[in-house]
Amino acid sequence: MSANVDLNQRPDYDPELQAIADYVLGFSFKNRIESQEALETARHCLMDTLGCGLLALRFPECTKHLGPLVEGTTVPHGARVPGTQLRLDPVKAAWDIGCIVRWLDYNDTWLAAEWGHPSDNLGGILAIADHLSQRRVVKGGEPLFMRDVLEAMIMAHEIQGVLALENSFNRVGLDHVMLVKVASTAVVAKLMGADRDQMLSALSHAFVDGQSLRTYRHAPNAGSRKSWAAGDATSRAVRLADIAMRGEMGIPGVLSAPQWGFYDVSFSKTNKDQAIKPEADRRFRISQSYGTYVMENVLFKISFPAEFHAQTAAEAAVTLHPQVRDRLEEIDRIVVTTHESAIRIISKVGALANPADRDHCLQYMIAVPLAFGSLTAEHYEDDFHLTHPVIDLLRDKMEIVEDERYSREYHQADKRSIANAVQIFFKDGTQTEQVAVEYPLGHRRRREEGVPQLKEKFRSNLATRFPAQRCEQIFALYEDTAQLESMPVDAFMELWAI
Repeated sequence: MSANVDLNQRPDYDPELQAIADYVLGFSFKNRIESQEALETARHCLMDTLGCGLLALRFPECTKHLGPLVEGTTVPHGARVPGTQLRLDPVKAAWDIGCIVRWLDYNDTWLAAEWGHPSDNLGGILAIADHLSQRRVVKGGEPLFMRDVLEAMIMAHEIQGVLALENSFNRVGLDHVMLVKVASTAVVAKLMGADRDQMLSALSHAFVDGQSLRTYRHAPNAGSRKSWAAGDATSRAVRLADIAMRGEMGIPGVLSAPQWGFYDVSFSKTNKDQAIKPEADRRFRISQSYGTYVMENVLFKISFPAEFHAQTAAEAAVTLHPQVRDRLEEIDRIVVTTHESAIRIISKVGALANPADRDHCLQYMIAVPLAFGSLTAEHYEDDFHLTHPVIDLLRDKMEIVEDERYSREYHQADKRSIANAVQIFFKDGTQTEQVAVEYPLGHRRRREEGVPQLKEKFRSNLATRFPAQRCEQIFALYEDTAQLESMPVDAFMELWAI
């Protein structure tokens, strides 16, 4: 046989896909409550994520993307987009929900070798659950319940987060939203009733897709695509799950196929010097089984709508504000001690072209609270930046220094700190103390402190869109776990419609 002839023997599905499929198809809390902490955290995550979506509806750059692709389209049993009057097909509804919850960079976060925002998966989960529930009720069947949504969220968090623990997609130039697509595909397929073959087919198509590059997250090309990229990913997941449910064949060797598979094509090179990884390093490293770990340890953004690597830096800057607000012109230098991931992802100098550029700039997210004592979504807008030149003056005085302990403990499973420290040095030789914050308010280690403030954040976000009576109705549901879990999804989504 010629060496140039491929052996056409169809392989089994890659074991990485089989592990995800078996986890999703076998996962259920209904008969075995294993982690009340995961369920409680999922409840907080659900409401916080939707609240972030409501807040984003105040920004025209976000809302311009919403609605049907063809104006006037009517969709029977269309999925609702919270805070709007829209009823869309589930693919576009997933896009819109994912867009609004991600727009302000205010939803939950997962940081490991890769980072991302697991609640981005809620776009696909809610869209398909709402649509399916309405269809089932019309046919005399039983709808999906919010307990199903919470379980789907836990699974999606787990898939995205475990894949991110030891696998850095950003180092090969890929954006973390590919993990949203993979996780959403799995849980949406389950909600649609997929069997194992259909699940594996859907997952294989999620990986064989061309994956998003990180270009739009980094200087000098940072832009607003990063605010809708996750919506696009979770929407694509709904489409791929639907394709698989129609009987489309899968691609069993999508990861491991020599030359043509994901590992060789997309995971074999570093984006720094294009060196080829050894073959053993191209496969995913998955050091723990899928369970509920990620939801239990997820990070909430409570204090600031800011990229998470800067949350503790902004908190330190707010602490220093009273000491420096009247001495801004006297500042000689600002020393920021941080971790390697923050330096690689959000440290930047030079002009900042747009709000998306600013909310991913470590120096900007320190300068604003130093000068003004707070950091809100409005602080990233062009009008604010252009009328306050002091922000760029402060940025120019910053020195960014890595602390190796900070970098090390960022990755340690028993810590997962996101540490930053800020110290101000004045021209007269005096200085402030160094204010160090190692764990942000939304960290698991600060849950008891953070949850009351998370609830206040939710109340505030509700009030941006709904009258007081509706706000109280939704908040009361948030507080009543049993009522929330037993509520049909279509009834829940009706509460969020305008």
